[in-house]
Order: sequence, then C-alpha cells, then structure tokens
Amino acid sequence: MPKIAVILPAAGRSARFGSGEKKPFITLDGKAIWMRSAELFWNRPDVSRVYVVVAPEDREYFQQKFAPAFIFANAEIVPGGSERFESVANALARVPEDVDYVAVHDAVRPLCPPAKIDAVFAAAAEHGAAMLAVPVADTLKRVDESGTIIETVPRAGLWAAQTPQVFRRDWLVEAYSKRGSLTAAITDDAQLIEAIGHSVKVVESVAANFKITTKADFELATAILVAANRPREEPKKSLRPFDDEA
Repeated sequence: MPKIAVILPAAGRSARFGSGEKKPFITLDGKAIWMRSAELFWNRPDVSRVYVVVAPEDREYFQQKFAPAFIFANAEIVPGGSERFESVANALARVPEDVDYVAVHDAVRPLCPPAKIDAVFAAAAEHGAAMLAVPVADTLKRVDESGTIIETVPRAGLWAAQTPQVFRRDWLVEAYSKRGSLTAAITDDAQLIEAIGHSVKVVESVAANFKITTKADFELATAILVAANRPREEPKKSLRPFDDEA
C-alpha cells in the first residue's frame, strides 16, 4: 500500500465569504469546515499524515480553539504563506522522503465521498498523478469587460477541477522547485505538474464535492448534511394493499 500525505490549505483570506470568521473555522452542522475535510483522510490506513496549513496570524487562535482535535488525530499544523502555493510548499517541505504520494485538498471542500477519494488515490498510484473533476454541463460564454458576450465556448471535453489532486511526491517536489521559472499563470497543482511535462489523469467526481466559497454554498452544504443525518422514515403501510376498483 503506497503512503500518501495530505495537505489541507486553510490559510486563505475568505474575502468572498463575507464573514468575520474565516471559512475553514466556521461550524458546519456541528463541526468546523476544515475538520470535516480533514476527517475524510486522517483515519485512512494509507494516509501517513494530514498537514493543516493555517495563516501565521491565525495559528494561536487555531491552536486554542481546535487543540483537542489534534490530540489523537494523525495531523500537524503548518504555517501558511502569503498565497496558496506558498502554503502548499511549506507543508510539502514537511513531508518525509519515504512518502510515495501527496494529495492536496481544499480545506473548504468537506463533502467529498470516500469512494471518490479511493478512486483518485488508485488512479494516482497507477498513473503518477490524478485529480477529481466533473464534466462541464452548462453552456459557457466568454464575456468582455462591459458584460457583453463575445463568444460561446464549446463545452465538449471541458471539466471543472476539484480536489483531492494527488501526485507522486518527487514530481510535486520537482514542480515546486521549478515554479519560479514558469511564465504561465498557474492556478492549481495539476497545472503545475502539467507544466513540467507530466500527464494528470482525471477521475470523474460528483457535484456534491463543491468548494464552499459563498454563504449560499455554506447553506447548501448544511442542507446536504442535515438531510444525510435525518433518520429515514419507514414507508407508511396502506390500509388497502389491494384495490379492487377498476
């Protein structure tokens, strides 16, 4: 069984959420969002460690509020950087060389089905790099600065990226070592792996594995968890199991 380290970036500013508390730390149906995301991984036998990355200014608050969660959890707190790639790099530097693969998962993506994690881990073990994604279903429009449509973009072959994104540790280390020399704008770790010449296998995911970005996303995630935890009602028995009327 390959050893997999999981990096959970939780050092973002949460500017689009519009709350006094940062998104990863907000309680979602009884647990902090970051914890729901971390729990997807830290009890797995193939996960060597979960590295939770928090902004330096949040570290004291985080430790005070969530210290009990780390007593028995296979996890470590890592100080974040000024941007997401710096945060991942800080955690990557903590991953031992005997770890085979590194998974990067958004701390505010708490609803990933375990079966999809199994699938993307297996695909990474087979291909060296894999990520979850969903096929784009909506019609796409390219719009100019005035808000006018200038092009309809064919959606055939387009997929919306999700996480986890899982890579051979040595590939990810190499990619991060070369990041400063790349001229293209890099928006996720899979693109960074592609930029150094490796292919990334896509594993089809589900829409429920969405990233909580806005309060509407938070409300949807809450509704999904509440519905999932609601006891199922037994079907009501009919007093007339057979109807003789035509």
